[in-house]
Amino acid sequence: MKKHFSFDSSLLSAYPTNGLVAGVDEVGRGALFGCVVAATVVLPISDIPILIDMGVKDSKKLSPLKRQQLVEPIKRAVLAWSINTASVSEIDNLNILQASLLAMKRSILGLNIYPNIDICLVDGKIPVPDLPISQQTVIQGDLRSPVIAAASILAKVWRDQLIIDLADKYPEYNLAANKGYPTIQHRQAIKQYGLSLEHRRSFKSC
Repeated sequence: MKKHFSFDSSLLSAYPTNGLVAGVDEVGRGALFGCVVAATVVLPISDIPILIDMGVKDSKKLSPLKRQQLVEPIKRAVLAWSINTASVSEIDNLNILQASLLAMKRSILGLNIYPNIDICLVDGKIPVPDLPISQQTVIQGDLRSPVIAAASILAKVWRDQLIIDLADKYPEYNLAANKGYPTIQHRQAIKQYGLSLEHRRSFKSC
């Protein structure tokens, strides 16, 4: 296993190779616009090298085209995958951290096979509350775990497309380019036009 992915090999040596590992990650946490999205993938521990061989890595280190090209191979390689969200209103009511954890929990529990998962690798340092399966937090998990990295790719591509689909409804914010994140142009548009219904009112940047 490649050096930067050594986390999975060291942790998962404690589990049988036919055991099931899940990885979960979220995207959109730092955006000003739109929901936060979480994805989960599940596969046998013995199949982790397949993800590495196909070029899976932290979604932020891949071009948009490469991320899109990896989506279907990832879906074919894993036993199950799930994508879920926490809405803008949930972000504003709960805070972005709790909303992100909620999206992760929904994504994990959205899998029919979740009771069979031996260990769920969670990106970050805070575990998913009240998760009925074993979990392990992994700081910088999308850099250190190919399973989490695969989840991050699915979540990133799905959320990017969601924001692009909303761009025509809110053309003044140039969402197709900024994907809802706080670029200079996006902040200027907010100052000029105010907040849309899909902007997060709890964010100071808004």
